Amino acid sequence: MRIVGGLYKGRIFTPGKSFKARPTTDFAKENLFNILENRINWEETDALDLFAGTGSISYELASRGCRQVTAVEQNFRHYQFIRQVIADLGATNIRPLRDDVFRFLGRQFPPFDLVFADPPFDLPAFDTVPEKVLASGIIKRGGLFILEHSQDHHYDHLPQFRELRTYGSVYFSFFSPDSGC
Repeated sequence: MRIVGGLYKGRIFTPGKSFKARPTTDFAKENLFNILENRINWEETDALDLFAGTGSISYELASRGCRQVTAVEQNFRHYQFIRQVIADLGATNIRPLRDDVFRFLGRQFPPFDLVFADPPFDLPAFDTVPEKVLASGIIKRGGLFILEHSQDHHYDHLPQFRELRTYGSVYFSFFSPDSGC
């Protein structure tokens, strides 16, 4: 796993072969962040990484200069790995939380400018994630929600859906809570 841009560009972290999370491919991540570079002022952005897994997206967001990144991961081993990488980077703008994402969404938190979710592809409630995130109030007005998924899922029927980007076998659906509401 490599950080593809920003302050920590080129840093490599290896979670190990027995690690259960599937990190976003470097190719997909690089293309996603190329798009976001033109849309986001990183220094003014508070981001949320749901189902953080390896923390790959969180490190990338922090490396680009996000004001604050909150990484939510339920698996203790994954959470510990994220904490270790944060320490290795010396990153002060990443806050890891060990929590169930659906429980987290039910709590009161200040809303975020950018929300990214990469649920396990075999998560039984996978298709409910966009609606739960969009209904939670966790996204600021004018904010952006990005869901990573496989080709088996389609969300263009949701009124908040904005666009779909595909990079190999990785799909990113973009949502804006302000559209269609």
